[in-house]
Amino acid sequence: MTRPDAPIWDDAPAGYRRAEIVTTIGHGDEAFRRAAHDVLRWAVKTRSGFVVSTREPVAPGQRLTVTATVAGVTVREPVEVVEVARTADRSGFSYRTLPGHPVSGEEAFIVHRDGDDVLLTIRSLTRPAPSGFWRLAFPALLVAQRVAHRRYARALRED
Repeated sequence: MTRPDAPIWDDAPAGYRRAEIVTTIGHGDEAFRRAAHDVLRWAVKTRSGFVVSTREPVAPGQRLTVTATVAGVTVREPVEVVEVARTADRSGFSYRTLPGHPVSGEEAFIVHRDGDDVLLTIRSLTRPAPSGFWRLAFPALLVAQRVAHRRYARALRED
């Protein structure tokens, strides 16, 4: 759905809130190599304040838990890696949420090039969880998602 392999993302299933953010994170071959390596090792999540339940690089079919702690409340987010993209100019992955996640949807993190610029694209499809407390909290979760997207955009940036 979020297609980390595709330069243009033009499909979004009905009923999902679609978001796509593109930001420059560096310049040149070394910046691309570093970011391409880091994105496939969960750095976009861990450098944004999340804890990931594996030290393994992303792999299709991998199931894990991403944990966030906000204002003393710990939220566990079960996910499954759907797709991994690795080419000379593109590196990234997408995961889908699993039952128990606060929302239903998919997210992708893609490092790619545009000339000498190294870019990070974040794509997300989000809708309320099917039932329970999180479904009622969906408006607040959208605010939290915007905050997370800003953190992701900074996570792989060159210093």
